[in-house]
Amino acid sequence: MEAVNAIGRRKAAVARVFVSEGTGTITINKRDLILYFPSSILQYVVRQPLNKIGVAEKYDIRVNLDGGGFKGQAEALRLAIARALVKINPEDKSALRSEGFMTRDSRVVERKKPGRPKARKRFQFSKR
Repeated sequence: MEAVNAIGRRKAAVARVFVSEGTGTITINKRDLILYFPSSILQYVVRQPLNKIGVAEKYDIRVNLDGGGFKGQAEALRLAIARALVKINPEDKSALRSEGFMTRDSRVVERKKPGRPKARKRFQFSKR
C-alpha cells in the first residue's frame, strides 16, 4: 500500500496527512506526537478516529501542520486522519461519521468591524 493523503481544516489550522502501513507512529512536523502535543487530551483527540475503528497500531502517519492554535490543530488533524482512513477503507465511513469525525467544523473567528473594539462589542454609550 502506498501512502494515502488527506487534508483537514479547523479555524485557521491546516493539517496535511500521509498515511502508510507501519507500526502506529504519528510524526507531526518531523516531531513525535507526544512532543508536539504535550497535553494528553489533545493526543487523545488526534487518536480518536484510529481508536474508534481499532487500527491505532496499523498505520504510520506523517503530518504537516500549519496555522491556528494547538486545539484547532488537533481537531484539524483528527479530521484529516478520519478522511485518510475512509480513503483506505470506505466501509469505516459510517462508524466515523456517527462519532462526528467526518464533519468539518466551519466556525471561524468573526472579523473586527471598523469603529468598534471587537467584532460585536461596542464602545460605552455616553448620553452627554
